[in-house]
Formats: sequence, C-alpha cells, structure tokens
Amino acid sequence: MTQNIAGKVVVITGASSGLGEAVARRLVEEGAKIVIGARRMDRLEALADSLGLDRAALVRTDVSQADQVQALVDQAISLHGRVDVLINNAGLMPSSPLEKRDIAAWDAMIDINLKGTLYGIAAVLPQMQRQKSGHIINVASVAGHKVGPGGAVYSATKTAVRVLSEGLRQEVKAYNIRTTIISPGAVATELTGSVTDADTAQRMKAFYEQVAIPPESFAETVLFAMSQPEAVDINEILFRPTAQEY
Repeated sequence: MTQNIAGKVVVITGASSGLGEAVARRLVEEGAKIVIGARRMDRLEALADSLGLDRAALVRTDVSQADQVQALVDQAISLHGRVDVLINNAGLMPSSPLEKRDIAAWDAMIDINLKGTLYGIAAVLPQMQRQKSGHIINVASVAGHKVGPGGAVYSATKTAVRVLSEGLRQEVKAYNIRTTIISPGAVATELTGSVTDADTAQRMKAFYEQVAIPPESFAETVLFAMSQPEAVDINEILFRPTAQEY
C-alpha cells in the first residue's frame, strides 16, 4: 500500500524511457503531479499523451546543462508553487576498458551522471529550503558499490553520486529535507544501448537478457521511499534481480 503520494509535486529527469518513464506512470496512478524532463521531446510528448498530462508539464532537458535543469524545476514551481520530490534519474553508460581511451564517453558520463545530479540538487534546493520540506532521490547503481572490467568510469560516477548524496543528507537536516539513493542492479531499459565498446556491449547484452527485471521494479522502490511518514528518511536502497550475482 502506498501513502503520502497523492498531490505531491514530483520533478523527474530522464523521463522519456526506462526507469524515468516507469516511475512517471506509477506516480500518476497514485495521484502525484509530475513535471518531466528529457532530451527527446517526441518521447516525452508520447508519454504525456498516454498519461493525460498537459504539455506544460514537459520541459526539454539536457541535464549536462545547468540552465536547462533549472528551467525544469522553475516550470514545476510556476505550475504548482512548490516541488515536493526531485528524482535525479537521467544517466548513461557508454562503458569500455580504460585502455580504449574513450575520453568523449568519460566526459559524457561525468557530465550527465554526476554533474547532472549536482545540477538537479542546485536547482531544487533553494525552493525546498524555503518550504522547509522536500525529498531528493538520486539514482546510483549497483556499479556504485562494485566495479567490473570496462565499467571503471561508470562506477566512478555512480560511487560519486552516493558520496555526494550522503553529504547532502547531512547538510539538509535543518530544512526537514529527506534524501534517498536508489541503486538498481540489472533492469531492462535502454541503458545498455549506450555502451560504446563492442565487446563490452555484447557481454552486457547477454547478461541483461539472462537476469534483467522490468523497470516497474524501480518505480516500486521510489514509491516505497516516498510513501514513508515524514519523520522516516529512507537513505539508501540497493536492489538486484534475484538471479544477479554481480
């Protein structure tokens, strides 16, 4: 059973597919007011149409650009006067062995996975401080707990998300703001499609085909964290498919 969801204003980055789309759908079912951002407006528009959302709740958002993340949050405030929850979800995984020296992919992971998370925090924190309430949910990964061949930079960004989230947790207590890190294992999304190295991509594809679980599993963890009484702060959730060893 979920509670404390209906009526909440929730901003979601990376909402055009995968985890973001799944949680958007689930939150609308529970009566939340969502404002969603992603780079692919056509996908956002299709999602909005299927959920009956007004187009004003859609903002083209590249999270590597701080001003675009701010515009997403500002739109939520303009529409609803507050932001109760931010879900920092946007991410990509163009993994490859370090010896391949794929510097462009390294930069992209740092810009989107890490800096994008920071930009979300920066955009929403002043409003939540004024409200004296709020909940920031940062999406990390099992890769933020364990690293494997080809995944060094991705794991580094997701470990960094966990570290900055813990620092944030300690800093926002005076404002009654809650923080949650969610670290999924193998979930069936488009994330593996961003892997650039052919050998790594083949290995990841085979692994995900064997064990990956639906993105709705992520949505349920978000709702679990959100639905707790205001005095309860679920700080970290690590979940995997039952069949996943890594």
